[in-house]
Amino acid sequence: MGISGWFKKRLHGKSADISANASPSRDKAAFQQSCVRRDAYWASIGTLENDVLVPLVSPSFRGGPAWPTTRQAYRVIRRPNTIVIATDGMSDPFDPPAIGAGNGFGMELFIETASIATEHAGTAGDITAMSRSWAFELLKHLAGEVADAGGITERLQRHGPLSMELPGVSHSHAIGSQLPARFVTADDSIGILLGVQVVGFPTQIKDMPLSPVEMVPVTLITAQELEEIRAGGATARRALVAKLIQTGRNHQSNF
Repeated sequence: MGISGWFKKRLHGKSADISANASPSRDKAAFQQSCVRRDAYWASIGTLENDVLVPLVSPSFRGGPAWPTTRQAYRVIRRPNTIVIATDGMSDPFDPPAIGAGNGFGMELFIETASIATEHAGTAGDITAMSRSWAFELLKHLAGEVADAGGITERLQRHGPLSMELPGVSHSHAIGSQLPARFVTADDSIGILLGVQVVGFPTQIKDMPLSPVEMVPVTLITAQELEEIRAGGATARRALVAKLIQTGRNHQSNF
């Protein structure tokens, strides 16, 4: 689905079924508690927009990767110098409920950046154009990959921060036209890291109703850094993560 297939929807001050055709978990109490606790987490980090970005038709109805329910949404949080865009629904309780299952995939993804153009960032209370930003398109594609894998928390626990690359940048709606050339490899790919250490706020919601939830950052890396990982594998990836922390770039995706 193209970016034009996304729209904003207002929550009207309460946690609710926020997708046009969503099916929240049949465990309604756990679902509502999950929404409330996610909102409280983000509100502790910045100014949480009341509006959310949701698809006109859930991608799972069109053959796309399935989240724990058909509800697939994205939140926007404004911080003093950056904007956070986060998935909202990967940690919903499964529908139908699975015996012994926790809060969905046990995670949500987010990207924090100071590099969203004004025409896409809007102002407080206005996220209309956010879905046309490179950051949203990148997060949406990664969410599909992570959902298709059924989550990545076990891999993060086993290996630490992970690397991933996305090909076909020139065919994207926003990434190719909005990212500087230094982020795109000669073979038309971009690289990202998942799970780089976050400085400044916690990345776990411990009091979710069914299980703790990890908030996993997405970090854009340059083409040169991706080539180093391609050549050096896990050793190069760990070295890059250490460099990001040492230089203060940390998890943020700025240019």
